[in-house]
Amino acid sequence: MNNSLSQHGYPAGAASHFQIHQHVSRTMSSIDISELVGSRHDSVKRTIERLQEKGVVSFTPSVETSHEGAGARPVEVYLVNKRDSFIIVAQLCPEFTARLVDRWQELEEHLVKPDYSAALSDPRTLLALLTENVTKVVALEANNTELIKENHLLEVKVEQDAPKVAFHDMVTVSHKTYNAAQAAKIIGTGRTRLLQFMRQKGWVTRSNEPYQAKIEAGLLDVKLGTFEHPLEGTVPTCSTLITGKGLTKLQAMWLSREEDLLS
Repeated sequence: MNNSLSQHGYPAGAASHFQIHQHVSRTMSSIDISELVGSRHDSVKRTIERLQEKGVVSFTPSVETSHEGAGARPVEVYLVNKRDSFIIVAQLCPEFTARLVDRWQELEEHLVKPDYSAALSDPRTLLALLTENVTKVVALEANNTELIKENHLLEVKVEQDAPKVAFHDMVTVSHKTYNAAQAAKIIGTGRTRLLQFMRQKGWVTRSNEPYQAKIEAGLLDVKLGTFEHPLEGTVPTCSTLITGKGLTKLQAMWLSREEDLLS
């Protein structure tokens, strides 16, 4: 017994059945044409040969078992394509063209909806199909498991990021400004450390006054004032204020700094 499988995973016999079916559905035999027009098979073959000699049609020789009953001998037939079949019938008997159209429609419908009943009666074919389906189901389940894991990780990240998102939404839309001490408390550090960090990042000068670029970017603001010095009299003052947008950015930079220190 030959247990070899075709390249599609089906037993070799089943695969050849499908191939033959598709081949027949794309061509028509000289026997089929002779039955359609009611002519002798040898006459049909001679007509095909004459047309081929003139370069009008082409055919492929093949062998087919006769339908005359048990003990019948195989006969040589000619296989022609759809176009050539119309030319041959028009040469033999033009009035049967409509019947030829109907026959082609039957063949093409059978190609779209092939009958697999014969192949499926083979246990090896059924086993191959079952194995293929099981493989597909396993692959789908694996993909589903992976999607569940990804969704779980996304849910965890959303939960972890929720406080950061809430802080961002609350502070960014706020028109309130914060001095260095207030901002440091919100971020979770001290005033001196925060101002040192802002100097390192180029937000403020050595005297802790904001750079103009940061003011124009909407990250910092400035509050001008005066105070009475006991010796120098009225002295102008400049206080750095941090906007909601600046506080959000500073917090992100501070958290990134801590992560770098821990890594």
